[in-house]
Amino acid sequence: MTMLAENLCREIKSNFRFFQYLDDSERVVVGRYLECCEVPAGTVLWQEGDESDAAAFVVEGKIEVKKATEFEDKHVIVGIYAEGSVVGELCLFSGDNRAETATALTNARLLKINDKNFEALLKEHPVIGGKLLKGMFLAVARRLRKSFERLAAVF
Repeated sequence: MTMLAENLCREIKSNFRFFQYLDDSERVVVGRYLECCEVPAGTVLWQEGDESDAAAFVVEGKIEVKKATEFEDKHVIVGIYAEGSVVGELCLFSGDNRAETATALTNARLLKINDKNFEALLKEHPVIGGKLLKGMFLAVARRLRKSFERLAAVF
């Protein structure tokens, strides 16, 4: 990862709603626990059933999340997540294996936080970790609300 890409990730993350409860100095602290990475289109971030070890904040690009159905080789697209989204966050809380497959639809830039760094952030900086959690929960709540609205529109 080039220094330019890392600086860009550092700058961009302050614009996302999951970091909205953090001030600049707190974002710097959280940044120490994040890994900025670039993935080319077609990269599988994780497969359904894999052990979970990280969540990712989408800085740039699109990530497709799909779930296997009971029919062989058939999947349901759960969502396509773009800039400002978080994916894989539920596994940080549950420790369960991945419930879905995530693939980069386009070249993507991600800020990843693995489970060890997430736990360290919460232990070493509980107030800052709590603020990050609040932002993540807000993002998930908005996504869930939109899902409810789409389901209601079908019926």
